[in-house]
Amino acid sequence: MSAIPGDGGELALAVALAATLVTITLTDIERRIIPNRILIVSAVAGAALILLGDREVIGEHAIAAAGAFGFLLLVALACPGGMGMGDVKLVGVMGLYLGFAVVPALLIGFAAGTVYGTVLVARQGFPARKRSLPFGPFLAVGGLVALLAGDGIVSWYAESFFAG
Repeated sequence: MSAIPGDGGELALAVALAATLVTITLTDIERRIIPNRILIVSAVAGAALILLGDREVIGEHAIAAAGAFGFLLLVALACPGGMGMGDVKLVGVMGLYLGFAVVPALLIGFAAGTVYGTVLVARQGFPARKRSLPFGPFLAVGGLVALLAGDGIVSWYAESFFAG
């Protein structure tokens, strides 16, 4: 997905993902939950939009969704109680929409969460590290950045480090 969608299908994908991320952010901040209902509807809509648009990318997007889901599942299992399964499912949906651009989305989400946590500890002291924070909004920030610049980031990285 590119920064400026080239056709109606890409624009529809971008709008659907942005709407999902905004909804998830508001829900996670207010209720500390990422509802399955939202994720299921978003996943079905994303898959349908991809199939109606550019069917050739469905493989890449399915691999990205499974990879992102699997990666965050391992993180969640390694640190029980540190991250909810809603976050794990959210990155799977993000991978479906973003394809391989989900990688910078995850990096940005983790970086944003780390910066926020560091500022929180700096302002409130060491006990603030035990404070529970919703992670969905940080993933959403990463998803929105990836929506706007993710393909460019992936291309730059591949050309910089794997071009031969």
